Amino acid sequence: MADIIKNESLGADARLIVRRLAQRFGELPQVVAVVLAGSRGAGVSDLESDFDLYVYTMDEVAVEFRRALLGEAAEIDNRFWEPGDEWFEPATCTQLDIMYRSPEWIEDQLDRVLVRQESAIGYTTCFWYNIVHSEALCDPRGWYRWLQSRVSVPYPEGLRRGVVKKNWPILRRNHSSYRWQIELALKRGDAVSVQHRVTALMASFFDVWFAIEKQAHPGEKRLLTHLPEPWAVLVRAVLDAQPGTLLAKIDSMLDRLDERLVEEGLLDPVGQIEMQPRR
Repeated sequence: MADIIKNESLGADARLIVRRLAQRFGELPQVVAVVLAGSRGAGVSDLESDFDLYVYTMDEVAVEFRRALLGEAAEIDNRFWEPGDEWFEPATCTQLDIMYRSPEWIEDQLDRVLVRQESAIGYTTCFWYNIVHSEALCDPRGWYRWLQSRVSVPYPEGLRRGVVKKNWPILRRNHSSYRWQIELALKRGDAVSVQHRVTALMASFFDVWFAIEKQAHPGEKRLLTHLPEPWAVLVRAVLDAQPGTLLAKIDSMLDRLDERLVEEGLLDPVGQIEMQPRR
């Protein structure tokens, strides 16, 4: 019980730190919104989860301001992925990832999927999910509230079919499919290549699965928690398979995916993608 009370207290203190940081960023004239997202924003965090803070800004926030705000121990201006800072606050064991985005950039990412309905190879709708499952800590112009209202829409049917068209053939139908590449890697005894291609196969598998279910893709973490148990069993079987059984486990998972696509009218029984809704 004492540990639970301590953890709850640390969690409250950590949130207070995050809100104070959001307030400081919000005082800058170029900052449009400060948002808590990731697992904390989606309400699926655990004690090991960090705080993902997104700062939407019209112009770059000066590195000097960020250094003064976070201290010398922080990693400032990482640019390996999105521009950002990382900071660990030892008193509350708070890990923060602070990322900087322009409003125009995120609006275009949302237009890509919801207006232009352009699919990608894996993770097509992650930014959409990110916006829906987030909490505005600072939104002085109401822009983020407007953005969230704009994305509160059903999964577009054209996008749904586009995700299938983009990702389904490379699972195992095409000559260069992931399944074929995995088979070749197994024959060569190339364990690194097998791992690499299984990971890519899973990315496209999940993109298709979430499209079938008309759900925005939640990103790379905790994916099994989003699956009904029969589907999770199929995925775990692939992840746990030994080289001698891996292809059979992949085929079992993809056979069920094909069945589901046929049920939804997204694939006909002879393996042709149905691009137009049935009338």
